[in-house]
Amino acid sequence: MVHHPRPPVTRARPGTWRVPAAGLAAIALAAAGSTLAALPAAAAPADPDFGPNVTILDPTMSVDAINAALAAASGESEFSTARHAIFFKPGTYGSAAGAANPATATGIVLGTVGYYETVGGLGASPDAVVINGALHVDAVHGAETDPWNHQSPGSLTQFWRSMSNLAINPIQRPINPGAPGIDPAGADPHQLRWAVSQAAPLRRVDIQGNLTLMGRYGEYASGGFLADSKVSGQVLSGSQQQWYTRDSGIGTWNGGVWNMVFSGVQGAPAQDFPDSPSNDTAHNKFTTLGATPISRGAPFLTWNATDGYAVYVPDARTNTSGAGWQTGAETGTSMPIGTFYIAKPADSAATINAQLQAGKNLLLTPGVYSLDQAINVTRADTVVLGLGMATLSPTNGNAAITVGDVVGVKLAGITVDAGAVTSPVLVQVGPANASHSNAADPTTLSDVFVRIGGPHPGSVDTAIQVNSDNVLLDDIWSWRADHGAGAGWASNTANHGLVVNGDNVTATGLFVEHYQQNQVVWNGNGGTTIFYQSETPYDPPSQAAYKNGTKNGYASYKVSDNVTSHQAYGLGVYSYFSQGVDIRVDSAIEAPKWSTVQFHDAMARFLNGSGGINNVINDAGGAALQGNDAAASKYLRSYPPAGTPEPPATGGDNQQTITATVPEAPGEFSWTIDATDHAVVLSDAANMGSYLQSTGQLKPVKVSDTRAGGPAWSVSGQVGDFTGGLSGKYLGWTPMVLAPGAGAVAGGAVAPGIDAGNGLTAASTLGSAPDGHAKGTATLGSGLDLRVPVDTAPGTYTTTLTLTALS
Repeated sequence: MVHHPRPPVTRARPGTWRVPAAGLAAIALAAAGSTLAALPAAAAPADPDFGPNVTILDPTMSVDAINAALAAASGESEFSTARHAIFFKPGTYGSAAGAANPATATGIVLGTVGYYETVGGLGASPDAVVINGALHVDAVHGAETDPWNHQSPGSLTQFWRSMSNLAINPIQRPINPGAPGIDPAGADPHQLRWAVSQAAPLRRVDIQGNLTLMGRYGEYASGGFLADSKVSGQVLSGSQQQWYTRDSGIGTWNGGVWNMVFSGVQGAPAQDFPDSPSNDTAHNKFTTLGATPISRGAPFLTWNATDGYAVYVPDARTNTSGAGWQTGAETGTSMPIGTFYIAKPADSAATINAQLQAGKNLLLTPGVYSLDQAINVTRADTVVLGLGMATLSPTNGNAAITVGDVVGVKLAGITVDAGAVTSPVLVQVGPANASHSNAADPTTLSDVFVRIGGPHPGSVDTAIQVNSDNVLLDDIWSWRADHGAGAGWASNTANHGLVVNGDNVTATGLFVEHYQQNQVVWNGNGGTTIFYQSETPYDPPSQAAYKNGTKNGYASYKVSDNVTSHQAYGLGVYSYFSQGVDIRVDSAIEAPKWSTVQFHDAMARFLNGSGGINNVINDAGGAALQGNDAAASKYLRSYPPAGTPEPPATGGDNQQTITATVPEAPGEFSWTIDATDHAVVLSDAANMGSYLQSTGQLKPVKVSDTRAGGPAWSVSGQVGDFTGGLSGKYLGWTPMVLAPGAGAVAGGAVAPGIDAGNGLTAASTLGSAPDGHAKGTATLGSGLDLRVPVDTAPGTYTTTLTLTALS
């Protein structure tokens, strides 16, 4: 049976199409049997309505106008309800003349990135937008005359902002030198300051100089996230207490307080973590993994003059190192803006859900969305992208957003505020006992931030619940408020920040704080966490109020007793009990003691207040308690100790085995072209001396086979001659498996027949699978190579590629 579901949009890197030049202008291929003639160039699509809170800047604007727009967006207070997104169209902005001496610089782009402000470039790569100047975040201190002794609050509350997909040539100078409380001195030459804590990610940035993550006067900062980026100079972490860097390239790294974690970072410092109190100066606090086991960049908005706006969705990658856009390893899907419903804050949940049910993806423009029911994502591979810290706020004890039992959903750039009516859960990925997942296309949550209290009173049982397998969590901050509206032990009640029930779930950059029971509960097998940061709740009124049965307090990170496989790297748990009562947590981390449940580089720290943490993991690591620094921090390099047994095999003399057989469903075989537009436009023909060459990529072909027994299948292609009398034999291809599954094996390469052979005029295999292969879904693709005689007349030529599936 051949099944043709609604196909997704064109798979391509954004911004790769070019205006045809003289010579062989373009070749159009129409798949599945219909000829599509080349069309004349069309006018750029009209800009969509992104609403009043999105500002689009372009290189024709004056620097003064750009800086005024940045200033207008940067002045929100910590719990404001206003939201802003600033985008730069491709081009160069500002003057580079003052780079060596910022005090003399004029004509630079200069702006503070404030609360609820996201700044991004609209190019296909970060280097498509070059900023001469600084888009920065400074620390806040209490006294201009003596800042070293009046550092509060520093950067400890510099939350809820982001910057992405642009390059900065750092030229930072003071914006308002007399402004009280803000670093007045700017930054050193060739240095950008990004002094933040949680929920302030840097993604896909090219810092063409140095990056400092702290205020000029050493003000405290409490953790951040850098991914898919390049810093050509030094990263100075300074007073940053913890930080996670993923899939990036840096010149050097300088500093480290308690927990610095790197995965897939070229130029990262070597692994070096203590196994002793914090007064051990022989070791740094570095956890360094050579590669990230699985990662996916966050979706982002793009624009070009030909195609207008789109959303680019990076593919998931495994064992990654360095920024994919820099190394050429990045692949993904460019989704035209017309495939999205562009929601406004006044839209109801019912309106949004109707659009999702109609097959749209979702773009949430900046603002606060009051929801009397959850936004329900029920279609595989749906993209939900928030701009400007778009915020979902339940009003009826409901969830904010749920994902059905489907694969490949992407949620990114979303903030969720709990409502005053207690919600059982705010973000739910998969229903209970979810059964659908795809390790090659994981449902992914990127920059998803949850708040219980703060802007207004709120209450929840579990903030984020993951029931599906093979889910990726990338930069999550789940926060029960320790200050702001409704913050109090009996008011913003919340038990768990994250509960993972699915298997093979990965968290890269996980921040969970202040919940009243186990902050993270991990029930699924095969889980992996790379970087964890957590503070205990500040406000338990007594030990009796904060007790788990006979245990003092609740472990922050709890791996359930039934789990037999788990890996975690770079974990920091901190205590601050602020009520003047000696409150203890028996263990910062609890886990079953099996050799297959492993922790690498964990620490516990007494921050302030009273009491503390008695052990790092289970009964190991020692106590981090009120006292001098040696007593305040404890480090545990590895757990469990050598010689720990594996989990016991199931079965035994006192057990019975009950076997039930469920007949296997017949299943089906289906294939579809993975694009709405079946036209393939090859590159401009280049003169290679003895022939003209034009290349491109076949639109992907998705093959799904759920049949019992895995019968063999194959997909082949064949072309006829081009219009204008050009022989089809000149076209060749190089098949490949883009996403493995269903036993797929790529077909052999077919050379263009310019010298010999018939090229693709002879039926040729794109992909196949042997008899007995596993069930699953594969995506097939191919590079296309057209080589024609040098005397071919200029013009536009088309042919039809007919694909045939046999099984």
